[in-house]
Amino acid sequence: MDGQSLNLTRAVSRNSPWWWIPTLYVAEGLPYFAVNTLTVLMYVNMGIGMAEMAFYTGWLYLPWVIKPFWSPFVDLLKTKRWWTISMQLLIGICMAAVAFLLPTSHFFSTTLFAFWLIAFCSATHDIAADGYYMLELSPHEQAAFVGVRSTFYRIASILGQGGLVILAGELEESTGSIPTAWSTVFLVLSIFFLSVAIYHSKFMPKAIKDKAIPGVNAKNIVKDFCMTFVTFFKKKYVLSALLFMLLYRLPEALCIKLVQPFLVSPRQMGGLELTTAQVGIINGTVGVVALLLGGIAGGIAISRGGLKKWLWPMALSLTLPCGFYCILAMTQPTDFLWISTAVFIEQFGYGFGFSAYMLYLIYFSRGESQTSHYAFCTAFMALGMMIPGMFAGWVHDVLERYHIFGTAGPQGFVNFFWVVMLACAATLLVCAKIHIDPSFGKKGH
Repeated sequence: MDGQSLNLTRAVSRNSPWWWIPTLYVAEGLPYFAVNTLTVLMYVNMGIGMAEMAFYTGWLYLPWVIKPFWSPFVDLLKTKRWWTISMQLLIGICMAAVAFLLPTSHFFSTTLFAFWLIAFCSATHDIAADGYYMLELSPHEQAAFVGVRSTFYRIASILGQGGLVILAGELEESTGSIPTAWSTVFLVLSIFFLSVAIYHSKFMPKAIKDKAIPGVNAKNIVKDFCMTFVTFFKKKYVLSALLFMLLYRLPEALCIKLVQPFLVSPRQMGGLELTTAQVGIINGTVGVVALLLGGIAGGIAISRGGLKKWLWPMALSLTLPCGFYCILAMTQPTDFLWISTAVFIEQFGYGFGFSAYMLYLIYFSRGESQTSHYAFCTAFMALGMMIPGMFAGWVHDVLERYHIFGTAGPQGFVNFFWVVMLACAATLLVCAKIHIDPSFGKKGH
């Protein structure tokens, strides 16, 4: 049989990407949102203080921060398909462990350890799944399915931040037990991951190119990594670029750990006293839709005017809508529609402003070793979210305890969100320091 016949046979016999891309990218997104979103609301509902919650859940970002350091080693052992399915199995087992540990007296420390394992497996799954996608599909297919993978990752966002939270809220009301409600949620996730691992073992094709790279060893990888690391820090304007990566999202990094506690905290504590199900509706539908629309609008704007032209409008779009949380904290409205509208505007602004950030990472990564340099950029992006988020709860508690700004008790959230507004100055400052080619991002460039 000649080579052309072999290629034709393979094209006919292999499983269509539609059989595995949707499930693969739902499986890629769900652990990220479970670790970084569900844990915040769950621990607050179960009585963990905001300072403790923010600090310890902040550490869960670490595997995504250090992901570039071990990603090359995934090439040394087994295949991307093997890593993908193995990580799904491990995530399923760890999710089951969370479900059984939540009703215990030492649930906080034990489930945190389980979540860290989930985070590590999830970050490894990201590396393997994206690598498999590129090895299994031709360049034409990769382009054709990029929208599909993005759509199903967003569906995972809706399920993780919305559907599962709504389920937890409904179970809280029906069972009267918060631990039972959240245990059920993580048991559902466990069953999903164990099932999807079995499913992918059948429907993910064994890609011809998917194999351990011959002639590559740990010594060579470390040497190449060090060279890439050095060239990254030798890039022009690297200091201003690093400050931009770390501080552009500072307001959001502070907000992300405290917004959900603010929404569910009792009114006497300065919160809005929403139910868990209502928070799921706001996060998983209103917030996600606004974020998507903002991102689409941002992409269209940059394509027409370029990144440099739109940087300042997008920076203002990312920062100024944070003021809506100040308004919500000061007025404590009961109208769910008004609260949802405020969150929608803030998330739309964030999605619009985030477009500039992601495109700048691509811009700074250009040149030799672009893929590796982009991985470093995303690591600094994760670090910029991790560190402020870890101390957000402590900032809130200090503002509340010591009456900073002259207000006490229920004004803790008000003071915190005013600090977030002050942090917006950091975003604007780093925008003034970076260097961007005026033509970058325009159509045709």
